[in-house]
Amino acid sequence: MGIQALTSPVILFFVLGLLAAFARSNLEIPEAIAKGMSLYLMAAIGLKGGIEVAESGLDGTVLAALAAGIAAGFVMPVYAFWLLKGFGRLDRLNAGAVAAHYGSISVVTFVTAVEIYTIQGIPPEGYMVAVMASMESPAILAGLLLARGIGSDSGQTKKELAHEVLLNPSVVLLLGAFFIGMVAGPLGFDPVRPFFDGLFKGILCLFLLDMGLIAARRIMDSRALTWRLVVIAIFLPLLNGALGTTLGVGIGLDPGSAAALGVLCASASYIAVPAAMRLALPEADPGIYLTMSLSITFPFNVLVNIGLIGALAGMLTGSGAPLP
Repeated sequence: MGIQALTSPVILFFVLGLLAAFARSNLEIPEAIAKGMSLYLMAAIGLKGGIEVAESGLDGTVLAALAAGIAAGFVMPVYAFWLLKGFGRLDRLNAGAVAAHYGSISVVTFVTAVEIYTIQGIPPEGYMVAVMASMESPAILAGLLLARGIGSDSGQTKKELAHEVLLNPSVVLLLGAFFIGMVAGPLGFDPVRPFFDGLFKGILCLFLLDMGLIAARRIMDSRALTWRLVVIAIFLPLLNGALGTTLGVGIGLDPGSAAALGVLCASASYIAVPAAMRLALPEADPGIYLTMSLSITFPFNVLVNIGLIGALAGMLTGSGAPLP
């Protein structure tokens, strides 16, 4: 990651949250405010992505990126599951629950990566927002099938699960805002631009401060992690990031978009998937899947892996993106 990215307030606020929590400071952001910031960020991301597509239009590259994202969402949980069962020594239920997290995506990791890659001069295309939204549901379905299959659940649970997978708040808001941006276009966006554009980086800084606090405190409180699971929580984002970036370059994405696909593959969900797992696999241990995704993988991606993925995209495309 370049010096500019390391000294960006976005990264430094996250580090501040980590340090404050490890020092046992009482600093905290009220839950209602944190939720409001999350809604704001997803709406802003979706709107700006839709506007980008409205300007550029849908073409073969966009469709290829969508297909790649959906395929990755189905495939990544499969090998994650066997790694978690074998090396990680988890039972089938917990391995499936964790695997679903590592096939899905983290919106905040993606937003952070977009800011960093923009600083580095390789901004991803706006249609990557649609790719991001498309990767949530396949991973959840794959994880459930690996854990035990949804056929054993009651009819009511199936209905609730389908609702959670297809209509969870992050997917609805991201896709809804994306289509609003496509319909409104740049001219329709202008009246709300000061709110959704001008405040974006400042709110992202505060949100990452909160994420740093939560991640560090969960590490200190966790008793479910083993050294094997910590290794997996770092190995999977490295592997998935490299595979996703290579796939992006292979289908003809520009360096920033290929890196963004790599980041999406490398990230692990800690919002939408935990909600689905609580409903579908209540016996699974959240102390394992939440701590791995939020407290190990998320900080690793933000502080290290985003830079590595950007450098790999630059190397594969010959664009000369900054080395970490």
